Amino acid sequence: MSVSELELGDRGESGVPDRVGVLGGGRMGAGIAHAFLLAGAHVALVERNDTEAAAARERVLRAVDASITRGATGETRPELESRLAVGADFGLFADRELVVEAVPEVRALKIEALQKVEAQLPADAALASNTSSISIDDLADELARPARFLGLHFFNPVPASNLVELVTGSATSPELIADAQSWVSALGKTPIIVSDAPGFASSRLGVALGLEAIRMLEEGVASASDIDAAMMLGYKHPIGPLKLTDLVGLDVRLGIAEYLHQQLGARFEPPALLCKLVAEGKLGRKSGQGFYRWDEA
Repeated sequence: MSVSELELGDRGESGVPDRVGVLGGGRMGAGIAHAFLLAGAHVALVERNDTEAAAARERVLRAVDASITRGATGETRPELESRLAVGADFGLFADRELVVEAVPEVRALKIEALQKVEAQLPADAALASNTSSISIDDLADELARPARFLGLHFFNPVPASNLVELVTGSATSPELIADAQSWVSALGKTPIIVSDAPGFASSRLGVALGLEAIRMLEEGVASASDIDAAMMLGYKHPIGPLKLTDLVGLDVRLGIAEYLHQQLGARFEPPALLCKLVAEGKLGRKSGQGFYRWDEA
C-alpha cells in the first residue's frame, strides 16, 4: 500500500470539494477520479462517447477494487460506486465545484474541452487542467473566467504518486491557489506551486533527462537497462528515465518534447529514435513495446 493511499483512507471526506468532475477517462483521468472518490467526493466522469464512458467506468472500478483489497479505504465497493457517475454528457458538470480536464496533450483539443466544461459550470466553480506542459496563461486566454482556472498536474500512476504541481496563471486568484493546496493535501499528496512556464518544473526537468537518455541509447553509449540502472543505482532514482518514458507513453513524451522544442529551443529537439518508435506504434507499456517489451500489455 502506498503512503498516498494510507493517507487517503485516513482523511475521509474533509478537505476536498463534495462534487468533483473529471473530463477524460484514460489512465490519468481514471486515476484522478479514483483519488477523489477515495477522499469522499461525489465524482462525475465524462468521456467522448458511451463506449469510452463504459471503459472509463470499468477502469475506475478496477482501481477501487484494488484499493479495497489493499485496505486503502474502509468503504465498500457499493458505497464508492454510488458516488460515481460516468457518461458522455457535459451536463453532468452543471453542479460541480471543481472539474479537472484530463484529455490528451493537444492545445486545440484542450481549449475546446475546457470551453465546453466552463460553459456548464456555476460561476464560482474551479476549473483545472492536468496539462503537463502547455501554458496555463495560454489556455486561460481562451476562457471566460481565468481567475477560476489553474493547472493541477497529477502524476502517473496517480494512486502511487505523492506529488501534484499547482500551476498558477497570471490571472489565477490567490483564493483558488489556497483552496487547491488544501484539496491536494486532502488527497494525501504534496502540492508544489509553480509559476506558469513551458514544461513547468517537473516536465521540463524530467523530459530533459529522458531525451538525453534516448540520445545515449541512439548513440550506443549503453543499453536501455544499463542507462536506467545508472540513474537508479548511482543517483537513487526510483525508476530509470527510459522505463519511465515507456510508462508515460512515448507519444506523450514526444508531444511534450515538441512543445518544449518550440518554446525553449534546440535542447528539447526530439531525438530521431523517439520519433521513429512513435511512428512505428511502439509507444511503451500501453502498446506492449517501447524501449522495453511489456508482455502484460
